[in-house]
Amino acid sequence: MADSVAGRGSGKSASPARRRFRRAVVRLPTSDLDGDLQYLTEVVGFRLDRIWPADAPRVAEISGYGTAIALEWSEEASPGEIRLYAEQGSRAVESAERRTPGGHRIRIEPVNPPVVVPETEHRFLVTRRDLRERDRAVGRAGMEYRDLIPGRLGGAIVASHITIPGGGPVPDQVHFHAIRFQLIFCHEGWVRLVYEDQGPPFILHAGDCLIQPPEIRHRVLEASEWLEVVEVGVPAEHFTSMDHELALPTPRHRPEREFGGTRFLLDREADAVWKPWRLPGFEARDTGIGDATGGLAGVRVARREPGTAIPRARHDADILFCFIRQGNLELVVENDRHEILVARDAFVLPPGFPVEIEDATDNLELLEVTLPAEFETTLG
Repeated sequence: MADSVAGRGSGKSASPARRRFRRAVVRLPTSDLDGDLQYLTEVVGFRLDRIWPADAPRVAEISGYGTAIALEWSEEASPGEIRLYAEQGSRAVESAERRTPGGHRIRIEPVNPPVVVPETEHRFLVTRRDLRERDRAVGRAGMEYRDLIPGRLGGAIVASHITIPGGGPVPDQVHFHAIRFQLIFCHEGWVRLVYEDQGPPFILHAGDCLIQPPEIRHRVLEASEWLEVVEVGVPAEHFTSMDHELALPTPRHRPEREFGGTRFLLDREADAVWKPWRLPGFEARDTGIGDATGGLAGVRVARREPGTAIPRARHDADILFCFIRQGNLELVVENDRHEILVARDAFVLPPGFPVEIEDATDNLELLEVTLPAEFETTLG
């Protein structure tokens, strides 16, 4: 039975190691075996599984809360830490730290802490691509991340330019994020994905985008060579948790389902309706993400209308982030400062910050992400 369920949710069978070994324990040296054993079983709630030798015990194996620990007597033991997770609102969380007689720290934290978005630290920011690729870090599932908002506005938001250089199957697992808002925009190539209650796997093509509602289970299955996506998340730091039980796709198709007040939404560039943008000189497609998030965030793609003037402007959004999909532009900001940007560069405009776009090429196209979805733009 253990072997048959070990790969559920990942689409893979159990590894040879998992088939070979039946049990594992974490070794925790202690200078007070009797005291720690009594405290961890009688006070904390672990149970004793094995102890040896009987006449003068040196090792005691205990288990509980999904883990097993081997308390092993040692004169040179250094204090360690056992972390327990309690339900939010539990009285256990109120007394968040305890110590065993042997000095080990018992730290108690909520199992599902509330998502807290830090107050935005507003600043004007330009991020340029390092053509020598020194600005990338390898993250989860072998994906390469480039930070588009250094400093992350005080932790309020993260934006990443993600690539998968080799393409092919992606070593991902079914997982979910404890987050308020998350956007996936395919810039180049394609990626095959699957989402909880959203039908069979599908391909996200260049120009398409979607939102991953809070805690929706999903998995990256396959990517084209040199896939490029822009991922935006609020807040910047959040938990990613694996779901080892759920298999995707799920049998039910429930596109109307809400996750934390947000509906899953897939927007196809092929279905775009282009209308005048908030800035004259551009037309834009609204992805509908503002409605799907209840106004929390808005996502639009804007493209240049050749031969039209672009006036100076400012806005009152809390966060306004832009990624340049193609073309070039020159930002003229305070003190007559000129910033020349090209494809794959990005910028953040704080509220009330006047800016003017000059020398925009006819093929200029921008991805704009704002919080909230609706805000005022003042021209001139």
